[in-house]
Amino acid sequence: MTDSSALDPEDRKIVTLARSARARSGVPEGAAVRDETGRTYVAGTVALDSLKLTALQTAVAMAVASGAKSLEAAAVVTEAETVSDEDRAAVRDLGGAQTPVLVAGPDGTVRTTVTAG
Repeated sequence: MTDSSALDPEDRKIVTLARSARARSGVPEGAAVRDETGRTYVAGTVALDSLKLTALQTAVAMAVASGAKSLEAAAVVTEAETVSDEDRAAVRDLGGAQTPVLVAGPDGTVRTTVTAG
């Protein structure tokens, strides 16, 4: 486990935003990404009959749709122990292989940090 209070303030912010998105929407996952200008994009899981996206995929899509050129970091709040290869690929497509992805539990405690690569 990672002491969330030891995180960079900007990383702590995206974990908090991801946690809030999950709680507010009552979805399995919440995610937030920070682009190259410091803007953040927050999303929850999308589960429609015709469209299924994880929270992280949705946050990346929102960043792209808003004109982001790159990502500095991503965070996901989930019950899962890590993020899927598909989630890492979405982050990698926009941010590159070294983009950190913080994986936190529902309580906001960061369990691990992986790279998108």
